[in-house]
Amino acid sequence: MRKISSYRFAVILALLTPFLLVWVIGAVGVLGVDGDPADLMYVGVLAIELIGAIIARFQPLGMARTLLATALAQALVAVIALYAGMHQAAYSSVGEILGLNGFYVALFLSSAWLFRKAALEQAAGDTL
Repeated sequence: MRKISSYRFAVILALLTPFLLVWVIGAVGVLGVDGDPADLMYVGVLAIELIGAIIARFQPLGMARTLLATALAQALVAVIALYAGMHQAAYSSVGEILGLNGFYVALFLSSAWLFRKAALEQAAGDTL
């Protein structure tokens, strides 16, 4: 059986995570109910990933930094939502906001870690 490279797995995770995020936003909404304007904050998160990937030219080290920034932006959305009092509404609790956003932060950080690992593997291959 063929082993999947760190870079390929990182790319799969980097593409799958925003897909899942958009899907959940479209289906039920992350902050509030379906169609809540607060969910528009996630457009910024997705823009950071897209623009960062273009600037990094999809190179592993640049992508690691991009996915780290994306994870931080995702966490910032949760902080803003809590500060704005979204947890006081009947449809969102602190646990739901932190749990769901934490899930996406973990996925983005996992992708960043895999890109970093791919960058180290690439650097080790260049020195041989």
